[in-house]
Amino acid sequence: MSERDVSELSVGKVYLVGAGPGDPGLLTLRGRYLLERAEVVVYDYLANTKLLRHVPGSAEFIYVGKKGGGLHAFTQEGINKLLVEKALAGSMVVRLKGGDPFIFGRGAEEIEELVQAGIPFEVVPGVTSATAAATYAGIPITHRRYTASVAFITGHEDPTKKESNIRWDKLATGAGTIVVYMGIKNLPVITAKLIEHGRDPQTPVAVVRWASTPEQRSVEGTLATITDVVREADIKPPALVIVGDVVRLRRTIDWYEKRPLFGKRIVVTRTREQASELVALLEENGADCLEYSTINIEPVEDYQILDRELEDLDQCDWLLFTSLNAVTWFFRRLRERGLDSRRLHSVKIAVVGRATGEELEKYGIRVDLVPEKFTGEGLAEALIAEGVKGSRILLPRAQVARDILPEMLEDAGATVVVAPVYRNVPPPGRKEQLRGQLAGHGIDMVTFTSSSTVTNFLTMVDPASEAELQELFRGVRIAAIGPITAKTVQKNGLRVDVQPERYTISDMVDAIVDHYRTSGGMF
Repeated sequence: MSERDVSELSVGKVYLVGAGPGDPGLLTLRGRYLLERAEVVVYDYLANTKLLRHVPGSAEFIYVGKKGGGLHAFTQEGINKLLVEKALAGSMVVRLKGGDPFIFGRGAEEIEELVQAGIPFEVVPGVTSATAAATYAGIPITHRRYTASVAFITGHEDPTKKESNIRWDKLATGAGTIVVYMGIKNLPVITAKLIEHGRDPQTPVAVVRWASTPEQRSVEGTLATITDVVREADIKPPALVIVGDVVRLRRTIDWYEKRPLFGKRIVVTRTREQASELVALLEENGADCLEYSTINIEPVEDYQILDRELEDLDQCDWLLFTSLNAVTWFFRRLRERGLDSRRLHSVKIAVVGRATGEELEKYGIRVDLVPEKFTGEGLAEALIAEGVKGSRILLPRAQVARDILPEMLEDAGATVVVAPVYRNVPPPGRKEQLRGQLAGHGIDMVTFTSSSTVTNFLTMVDPASEAELQELFRGVRIAAIGPITAKTVQKNGLRVDVQPERYTISDMVDAIVDHYRTSGGMF
C-alpha cells in the first residue's frame, strides 16, 4: 500500500513509550497519560505488568515478549508488522518497551517501519536500565573523585554482523565507567577483552539482576573474579554489568536492598479499591506485594430500611460508621435519592476509627466521636459513656456483620436501626495461582484487615483438610489489623504473628516492619 493510499484512510497513531527498568513508579507522566487513553497496548517481557492497570479495560492487550523456553511470542519483524496493522485499523497504539526505546531497545527499527508505511508516531523516553541498575544498587555511574565519563555498550550484538563494532582497545581505558547491557552470557569474553586492552584486572565490577524490582539481586567482584562470582551466585538474565571504581561507593550508598521488607513477598487481601494505601506503604519499605482481593463490594438488593430512615433522619440522635465501605455506600445512596451531606445537619456522627473519620471529611463531615479503641466494642463503650439511653441510632453497614455493637447499645437502652448498605461477595478465580504460590513457599506473609478477608481468603485457598491448611501456611507469617480479625484467624487454626496496638493501616505496616527488624521474620 502506498503512502497516498494510507493517507486517504483514517489512520491511527503509534506511541513508543519507555516503561522504565521495572519499578512502575518510574514511568513518566507522559507515558501514564498515553496508557490511560490507549486502544491497543503492545508490551514485552521487561515491561512491568502493573503498568497495565493504567489502561482502559476495553483496550486490546498484546504480549510480544518471551514465552516459556526462552522463545518469543513475536519476532521483531512480527512486532513491526503488528504495529502497522493496528495503526492502519485506526487505533491509538501504545508500544510499551522496557527501559528506554532508543537505548538497545530496537525502537528505531520499529519507527523505520512506521515511517515506511506513512503512520504517525511519537516516542516517549523512559528511565534506562543502566542508570536505574546503578542507582538502585547504590552506585553513582559518575562521580567527581572517580570518573567524568561513562559508556553504555551491549554484550549481545547483532549476530548477523560480520565483526564487532565495539572498539575494545579504545573502550577499555577510554571510559571511567562501563555499563554492559545483556552481558551475562558473554561475560567471560567481555572481561577478558577489557583486561587484554589495558583495564586493571582488579577494577571493581557489580552485576545487578532485575534492577529496581523486588527481585533485584546484586553481586560484586573484580574483572578477574566476576565471572566466577556470577556463576556461583547463579545470576541469570536480565542483568546489567557495571565496571569501574565507582562500584566501591556501593558500600556507602547502597539503599534499595537494605530496606526492611526487601525481598519479602506479602499478600494483601483488601479490595482492589482499598488496597492502595497498604500496598504503597509496604512497597515503600521494600516489600513485593501480591494483591489477592478477597472481597467484591456490591450494593444490597433492598434499601428500604435506609430510605425510610433518611426520610426521618431528624428523629435520629446518632449516625454510626464502622468502615470505609459503609461511608462510601451510604453517600452513594444519599446521592441516588437526590440528597447530600446537608441532610445530616441535625444528627451527631461517630466512627469506629481515625481512617473512617478522614473518609467522612471528604464529604465535608466532621465527626463528633472517635473512640480510643478502634473496634465495635470500643465505639459502643465510648457512646455508652456519652449516655445513649433513650437515643435513636442509625447504623449503616454490611449486610452480614458482627452484632456486638448494636447489642451493647441496645442493652444500654438505645434503639438501634441496622441498615444494610453493601454486601461482601467473594471474588471468583485465581485459586490455583494462590495455592501454587503457597505450596511453593513463595509467600512470606499474608495480611488480613477484617474477619471477612480471613474467611474469604481461606475459601479461595480451599484446603482439603486441617493438615493441608497447616502445610500451605508453613513458614508464612500472618498479620492481623486488630483483635477481632486475629480471633477469626485463630478460630481457623492459624497463628497471628503481627498485630498492631492501634488498628490502622499505617500502624499495621509499622508493626510488620518492626517484626522483621527485631526478629528477622523468624518464628
